[in-house]
Amino acid sequence: MKSFDILRQELSAGTTSCEKIAQTYLAAIDNGKHLNTFLSVFAEKARLNAVAIDKKLKSGKAGPLAGMVVSVKDVICVKDERVTCGSRILENFVSLYDATAVSRLKAADAVIIGKCNMDEFAMGSSTENSAFGRVKLPQDGARIPGGSSGGSAVAVRAGMSTTSLGSDTGGSIRQPAALTGVVGMKPTYGRVSRYGLVAFASSLDCIGPFGVCVKDVAAVLKVIAGHDENDSTSAVVPVPDYVSSLTKDIQGLRVGLPKEYYGSALNTEIREAVERKIESLRKNGANVVEVSLPSTDYCIATYYILATAEASSNLARYDGARYGYRSQNPEDLMEMYVESRTNGFGAEVKRRIMLGTYVLSAGYYDAYYKKGQIVRRLIYDDFHRAFEKVDVLITPTSPTTAFRAGEKADDPLQMYLSDIYTTSANLAGIPGISVPCGNDKQGLPIGLQVLGKHFDEATVLKVADFLETNV
Repeated sequence: MKSFDILRQELSAGTTSCEKIAQTYLAAIDNGKHLNTFLSVFAEKARLNAVAIDKKLKSGKAGPLAGMVVSVKDVICVKDERVTCGSRILENFVSLYDATAVSRLKAADAVIIGKCNMDEFAMGSSTENSAFGRVKLPQDGARIPGGSSGGSAVAVRAGMSTTSLGSDTGGSIRQPAALTGVVGMKPTYGRVSRYGLVAFASSLDCIGPFGVCVKDVAAVLKVIAGHDENDSTSAVVPVPDYVSSLTKDIQGLRVGLPKEYYGSALNTEIREAVERKIESLRKNGANVVEVSLPSTDYCIATYYILATAEASSNLARYDGARYGYRSQNPEDLMEMYVESRTNGFGAEVKRRIMLGTYVLSAGYYDAYYKKGQIVRRLIYDDFHRAFEKVDVLITPTSPTTAFRAGEKADDPLQMYLSDIYTTSANLAGIPGISVPCGNDKQGLPIGLQVLGKHFDEATVLKVADFLETNV
């Protein structure tokens, strides 16, 4: 795994070229086929784009990400390429346009190398729900890499791309980043345009980057962040230079430890690894205090009410009539709808559509969906009060390290609890990042999460950068 800084140094020294860098990653993708990381690889396009960027470098006209090779989760549109969302229902659907995040990466002269495998429609915590087979953890192929952006995390971890774009609805960037041992960031809701991101839960979905280090994530976020007229939820907020914010100066920083995240159920090895990092913050001048987020116990229930309700609405468009998979020889229109959705969607997606339809149905709307919105506000208020006292919060990212494939497949509730430390940030709309925090006794990565105030990604990144380099 080479950082972007190292690649740029090699480019400046003339010891490599963008074309060679792209070919190296393409070779890694070919050698790592057993991990089932990619659903599409743009080999010839990547090579030709790299050659063109080499010419720009020689003329001094290259963009800020020249030399960076980026993979993209297959829920984000890349023009003239398939966007399957890990589902049979969109298996052969080709995007007509680039997502805004992708077009901004291209404009900055990053090379897009391919589309990564994922849980179907971003619904899952293990990347076992893909219609095209599960993704394997590079350190142990019998284990899962987290989800739903497992393919993107593995692409970075296995050296198949410099960075990767993922999506995070309830932890789908941060959790796989933790389980694979890379950096993954969910920005503030509205910081990065969702235009071109296939919707799961529109009030929760965020596009964000994976990288081998915090600096690479900061460099990508700087490029993809900012207002976009194509997305009505895109915020009109200035975008700072995130890379220059990585000063490692945490003197006087106020750090909060939510007591609800450090209960007796937390794995001992994860607790000890996170506490070592917290002690490092103390030794270097940070003020560490305990805070409370009293609505934490309701986060998972609230998330799975609101997210499934929005999924039920968003996925109604996949009916076999307009695009995507259509059942063969139906007797009438209703049979076409039913058979197309029955055969096109996988089990987890069907489960969530049914849950969402139920909580939105007459007689249950007030008891579930409306109440979920009320509790969401309480969760938001908890964070607002906490951030009046502290600048950032430090928590574990995941309650466990990578588990074995199939271990939780028959128990949806246990699988949903994999997101117990991450869903709250999506419900509150705040930024969060996961950074590597050592390994457990089995050699499996542990992740630490930094949460920050709305649109204060700069402080989150600064703290993460410090933690990355200080034991």
